[in-house]
Amino acid sequence: MRRPLLRGTRLRPVEAVRNWLEAAGITSGPIFRGVAKGGRVSGVALSADAVPDVVKHYATVTGLDPALFAAHSLRSGFLTTGAEAGASIFKLMEVSRHKSVDTLRGYVRRADLFRDHAGAGFL
Repeated sequence: MRRPLLRGTRLRPVEAVRNWLEAAGITSGPIFRGVAKGGRVSGVALSADAVPDVVKHYATVTGLDPALFAAHSLRSGFLTTGAEAGASIFKLMEVSRHKSVDTLRGYVRRADLFRDHAGAGFL
C-alpha cells in the first residue's frame, strides 16, 4: 500500500528533499549523506552516530548547551509539536512507530500540560 506524501504548508518536506537531491546531485543510493568541507557530498549514507553529532554541533553553533540536546530531541520535538497542533495520537504513533499508547502518552502529556489548565486565565 502506498502512503500519500505529506506536502505540508509550512515546512514542505517533499520540496525540501527534492531540492536536496538536486543540489547534491543524488540520482540513486542513500538520500542522507555526509558533506565534506568544500561542499563535496559523500556517496556513503550517514552513520547512526552522525545524527547526534549534527544535533550537538548545531546546538553549539546556535549558542545552546549541547549537553541538553540529543538525537532524541528531534523525535520528542516532532511528537510534542504534533500533539500541540492537534494530531491524532494514532497518527503520531504511525509516524513514531511506538507500539504502546502509554509510551507516546509521555510526549502528549507535556504538550497538554497547560491546555485547559485551571489557572490558564492568569498564567
